[in-house]
Amino acid sequence: MARARVEESGPRTRLSDGTIARIAPSGITSGFELDVDGTPQSHVDLDDPTHLHFEYIARMAAVIDRLRMPGQPLTAVHLGAGALTLPRYIAHTRPGSRQQVIELEQPLVDLVREALPLPRGAQIRVRIGDARAVAEKLPPGLTGAADLVVSDVFAGAQTPAHLTTVEYYRSLARLLDPAGVLLVNVADGAGLAFARRQVATVRAVLPEVLLLAEVQLLKGRRFGNIVIAASASPLPAEWLPRLMAAGPFPAKVAQGAEIDEFARGARVATDADATPSPKPAASVFER
Repeated sequence: MARARVEESGPRTRLSDGTIARIAPSGITSGFELDVDGTPQSHVDLDDPTHLHFEYIARMAAVIDRLRMPGQPLTAVHLGAGALTLPRYIAHTRPGSRQQVIELEQPLVDLVREALPLPRGAQIRVRIGDARAVAEKLPPGLTGAADLVVSDVFAGAQTPAHLTTVEYYRSLARLLDPAGVLLVNVADGAGLAFARRQVATVRAVLPEVLLLAEVQLLKGRRFGNIVIAASASPLPAEWLPRLMAAGPFPAKVAQGAEIDEFARGARVATDADATPSPKPAASVFER
């Protein structure tokens, strides 16, 4: 999770659940932050789309950089818009990419587009609605065509339960090219019970899995974000040095037997028994 709370000033809008989304200059770096009900959601630097302040986003970008050839356009589907940080990054680093973004809140999309305009020429289409429902109804031409699917959906500080299940991940996997990669942002704290269950659930659908996170977080010593990278095809070992170097803190990339141990005993989450991600303490977001 982000470690700073944005300022109270700046453009804002009310979302459907009554919470307030606002955009303000970052208090600790260049660019702007999107805050929803006190939870920092996204950081965007309009002058430099490659400036990725949140460490989990930097880790996702490190995986994205390894897909296909450098600079080659991608077909990507993003579930959860935030301030469109990763779509902007892909549009900048891989011109000509085709990107679909699914977001529940039209007011949020309107706020972001007005306060943080998208670059000209970016082929980013935003679809409004529930992430799972819209993903299941995407055009048939996207089935088996996506190089990348990103699931980074939060209602406030939690991922809704129906976006954590094996049925949900099956609906995303059908969008992927045989060598395509699913990236999932998982927020969890001490013990990592939720993250372990998410790894077991994703791996039930896409067997090739890597975990990327700050070292102490993967040991279950604090609340934060773990990135799951998963594919039907083996993830190349030559990716590892760059993935470990991504982000401002020492990284851990778990694979193979480490994944087996991490997920040992964890039950696959289903629509019948899934739970939302754990809610972090308010202190997580304090400067």
